[in-house]
Amino acid sequence: MLAGNAIFAFGVNVIITPMNLYNGGFTGMAQLLRLLFVNVLHVPEIPGVDIVGILYFLLNLPLLIISYKVVNKEFCITSVISITLCSVALGVIPVPKTPIFNDYLTACLIGGVVAGTGAGMVLRAGSSQGGQDIIGVIVSVLNPNYSVGKISIMINIGIYIICLFLFNIEIVAYSLIYTTILAMSLDRVHIQNINMQAMIFTKKPGVEDIIMKELKRGVTNWTGTGAYTKEDSNVIVTIIAKYEVNKLLMAVKKADPDAFVVVNEGAQIYGNFEKRLTK
Repeated sequence: MLAGNAIFAFGVNVIITPMNLYNGGFTGMAQLLRLLFVNVLHVPEIPGVDIVGILYFLLNLPLLIISYKVVNKEFCITSVISITLCSVALGVIPVPKTPIFNDYLTACLIGGVVAGTGAGMVLRAGSSQGGQDIIGVIVSVLNPNYSVGKISIMINIGIYIICLFLFNIEIVAYSLIYTTILAMSLDRVHIQNINMQAMIFTKKPGVEDIIMKELKRGVTNWTGTGAYTKEDSNVIVTIIAKYEVNKLLMAVKKADPDAFVVVNEGAQIYGNFEKRLTK
């Protein structure tokens, strides 16, 4: 969790911030709200205090309460810790006075990959950095066909549409590219969110029992016939998350070392499937 937040903060502070690109997510929401309160409503600021941090915390508070009920207690607690670590990392890692990249697109690509990898590592550890990450996990639990990255892109598009009317269009466009790359990188690292379809071909009975016992996943099996050997074999199908693949292979090998296993990534699931995003 610490490493993930540090990598994320490095990508934001060292690569993105010097290019004057805008953050998406709840940080972007907090920045827009500060603009509304200070510049439009003329709410007096607290000396020496950036109200973005206060607004960011207030925006996250109801989400943390919902995540406690929808996801689990551990996820809620670790998210609070992660939000704190991320805030500290963003405050400690210095922002270069001059950008390390002269090209906006290069900065968007590298910054998005670095920051997205860090954010994905946090989610992979069973936590989140708050904001759209929490919304993404909650929606993913309720609907298996959504991912944290997809939800992040949807939220950021809404934020940047507002920014189009307030800021430089070119900068907003590059900011959107950056957050899209970030979201895609996040989804690749957050392997709990990647669905896998596994097919096991075995001639030994009881393999499905081992899978259900050790992975606690449902299985479907039927009898197949080899086209060449004309011999019957059991065909077992199950849906798992990517992080469970090694555990599945070990369970199958224990039951039948000669079993043939086919694993396909990115299965689209409609219906009852338990996403274990915080394991």
